Amino acid sequence: MTATPLPAPAFLSKLTSRAEAVQRVAALKALGPVVFTNGVFDVLHRGHATYLAQARSLGTSLVVALNSDASARRLGKGPDRPLNAEADRAVLMAALESVSLVTWFDEDTPLQLITELRPDILVKGGDYDMAKLAETRVVQAYGGRALAIPFVDGYSTTALVNKIRAQ
Repeated sequence: MTATPLPAPAFLSKLTSRAEAVQRVAALKALGPVVFTNGVFDVLHRGHATYLAQARSLGTSLVVALNSDASARRLGKGPDRPLNAEADRAVLMAALESVSLVTWFDEDTPLQLITELRPDILVKGGDYDMAKLAETRVVQAYGGRALAIPFVDGYSTTALVNKIRAQ
């Protein structure tokens, strides 16, 4: 018996190259406020899902910028991190209902990407002091807002990886 070919999942259309991201975000802005967040999102867990849903609730759409593999490695989370390659992390992120668009950045921070995309709202996790971030100053300079969303206690990729390794 031969398997029936199926169409590609619709959520793959949420993936966009850095070169196309400006146009795609402009189209989202026409619908209402665009929220932007970024991160590695290596092994998705409940904390990520909650954070992303809360971020999305602040606007009409949510753009997630993923650290490229090289950028993630420079964060110093361990020699074998990220565990999942950037393309795999992006597909999982795009599959989430709360996420409208996924792109990447290779720099250490998303400052240049934020400057290009000009989101209405910048959101970071609760461990960031928003007042100290250059990204906050950029967003506020053109009239946007920057806020931190508290973490869901007890959930982190690093803790999950350590738990798995202890088994």
